[in-house]
Amino acid sequence: MPYRVLVDDNFHFMDESERYELGQFPALAEALAASCRIVDEYLLSAFKPGMTAQQLYASYTAFGEDPFIIPDGSEETAVQFSAWDYAKSRCQEMCSRGDR
Repeated sequence: MPYRVLVDDNFHFMDESERYELGQFPALAEALAASCRIVDEYLLSAFKPGMTAQQLYASYTAFGEDPFIIPDGSEETAVQFSAWDYAKSRCQEMCSRGDR
């Protein structure tokens, strides 16, 4: 079953005109990896030495991209993946190490 990754813009929350389709992936694992990559790219670009996890996460939720996964082209049954939850976890990891 193919999976589509759609991406919303946190800066334009609830504005579907800002949504774009990243692509279609043949396996869920590939769609998840692509979604995580989008979040990671933002976090790496926004991270500054000395930032707290809360500061980095606030930046992500205000300005980052929010990918989500739709199986088989049906917007009715989104896959249970939360970019915000993933970002929160990554912020903790990144900031506890103090590096990228």
